[in-house]
Amino acid sequence: MKWILRGVGALLALVVLAGAALIVIDQASLPKAPSRQALLDKAKAYDVRIRRDEWGVPHVLGKTDADAAFGLGFAQSEDDFDTLQDVVLATRGVLARDKGAKAAPTDYVVALLDVWKTTNDHYAQLPADLRKIMEAYADGVSVYAAKHPEKVKAGLLPLTGQDIEAGFIFKQPFFYGLDTELKHLTAPQNKDGAEKSPPPKGSNGLATAPTRSADGATRLLVNSHQPYTGPVAWYEAVIESGQGWHVAGGFFPGSPFMLHGHNATLGWANTVSKPDLVDIYRLTLNPANKNQYRLDGQWKDFDRRTVTLRVKLLGPIVLPVKKAVLRSVHGPVLETDHGVFAIRYAGMGEWRQPLQYWRLNRARTMDEWRAAIATHAIPSLNYVYGDAAGNIGFVHNGQYPNRTVQADWSGIVPGDRSDLIWQGYRPVDQTPQLWNPKSGLVFNSNNTPFQASEAADNLKSEAFPASMGLQTNMTNRAWRALETFGTDQAITDESFRAHKFDIAFSDRSSVMQMVREVTAIDPKGDADLAKAQQILRAWDKRADVHNRGAALAALMTQPILFARNNGDPAPAPVDSLRAAITQLKTHFGRLDPEWGQVNRIRRGTVNLAIDGAADTYRSVWGKPQKDGTTTADGGDTFIMFVTWDKAGQLHSESIHQFGSATLDARSPHYADQTPLFVAMKTKPVRFTEAQLKGRVQADYRPQDR
Repeated sequence: MKWILRGVGALLALVVLAGAALIVIDQASLPKAPSRQALLDKAKAYDVRIRRDEWGVPHVLGKTDADAAFGLGFAQSEDDFDTLQDVVLATRGVLARDKGAKAAPTDYVVALLDVWKTTNDHYAQLPADLRKIMEAYADGVSVYAAKHPEKVKAGLLPLTGQDIEAGFIFKQPFFYGLDTELKHLTAPQNKDGAEKSPPPKGSNGLATAPTRSADGATRLLVNSHQPYTGPVAWYEAVIESGQGWHVAGGFFPGSPFMLHGHNATLGWANTVSKPDLVDIYRLTLNPANKNQYRLDGQWKDFDRRTVTLRVKLLGPIVLPVKKAVLRSVHGPVLETDHGVFAIRYAGMGEWRQPLQYWRLNRARTMDEWRAAIATHAIPSLNYVYGDAAGNIGFVHNGQYPNRTVQADWSGIVPGDRSDLIWQGYRPVDQTPQLWNPKSGLVFNSNNTPFQASEAADNLKSEAFPASMGLQTNMTNRAWRALETFGTDQAITDESFRAHKFDIAFSDRSSVMQMVREVTAIDPKGDADLAKAQQILRAWDKRADVHNRGAALAALMTQPILFARNNGDPAPAPVDSLRAAITQLKTHFGRLDPEWGQVNRIRRGTVNLAIDGAADTYRSVWGKPQKDGTTTADGGDTFIMFVTWDKAGQLHSESIHQFGSATLDARSPHYADQTPLFVAMKTKPVRFTEAQLKGRVQADYRPQDR
């Protein structure tokens, strides 16, 4: 027994020594952080004030553009520092060091996509004044971190302009679905699809010209659908500098530039687009040398390197895991259980994204804005545009691969032919776009670019080659845009808002197609199914909180909509209906509870019924809860109504689903906008000094906080 105990003790000692060694190795891998005082001293280089209005929205006023960017970085850190630093760690490919194995795939993708090689190779090529802005934003975050060292995760500091640049390089391809392509490619071949689909990325954007308005105004709707929290959740701010940068709108954590919103004379809304911007090539390996693949009848070596992923195991113990990263002449390579594949995608190696956003922020006229779009650095996203001069436009923006060879580009492409490896993109002037149509209306709701206005004004599909892989789909929101805005020839502020908060489903929508499908089935004596069919037949196709048919319809269709949007296997409508029946009977004792009993928005102590559903124009994505309800966690988030009257004067209102304090539950602005959001109302955007006067609740400089 004594020898056994000694053996166990020796084994435990070895485990402790191994753990200690891993801790030492991990600590040695971290960048050397500057002194706290050195970071605090950075604030002395910037001249900026932050004023918070009655809703806590930061109004950042800087002497220079860099001053303003510094103030934004500090203000955003005050409201959402945890998310912001997670974004930086993810961009660096070291998130698993904090989050564990679940974050390791993200870290690997950073290496796979050569995010940091692209950053390091090209950062110095960005204009010096632009780099100064990104570095100032990073300094703003660093100063906040120095003031709150207890919140800072190991390895975060120093934060640099390169971190900001790398964030754009890493994130942009995911908006058109590169992440989904990677997930599907690496999933086991026989995956059953049981895993829950994440909420889809969506959005509405719409603009009307003076000719379509009762009062001669130009109107713009900015209505992105994003997750409520996390790395791509919206943050509202107003930025002004003495050098002419003056914008109001939505920012993401880690972005010093307004991504959509408006300045004094123009504005735009973004919506997610999903053209075919990714090609997957099946590679043939050399049986005698697994480091070679066949190309044009010859064997060619992979570019192979090894990266070390640092994965948190327990407490301070971090395990270094070495993984091979391969590239072929096509692009990044993935080794899967059903083959080896190379990926070629829009945005591969692109590094000028911040330059395009900066030019968009600074544009003052339609010509300047279109010149900014012609930078051609953003790989996807639709733009809906409006301005004080009465111009409106729609751009189905994209880096469309220059596919010159006839092939089935929608499927897996042979990887052994170099002629199938496209080079560059189609010229920017071949991008689908529509400017100042006679109808005075442009819109997009994640639908085909060939339905962006009234029929006579729409782009024609035959004008664009099939190899561009343009969307052909219509969402319910797109159909409803045509049925609401599209039938209103004398739009007013009131009707514009009423159309935006539409909660109905079109007869032409996939939701109503599913309803028709399940109501046509013979229930074969199933009393619950027969009752559900009766409720759905009587349903008025609306998703208001008091509606007694919406619960069945929404709970049946939402999982299918999510799965289809993400390219995942979807349940049959009748099976999804049966699941909804079980859920409603179990938790509500009836198949027709009021929709508001089921559909909730929750934030801290706030728990409210909310109108809308997945794919209504008033979009609400609900996450299922154990009590049978759903909690809104995406869809309508930050909304702006922007108007230029017939004299060109700007008026802007907005609403956020929660408030400016993204993560601070102790703040009065943690959920102060939620009741307004639920009531489908807005608050003023205090864009000018005159509008802000008398509304300032806090006025400070970062160094004084």
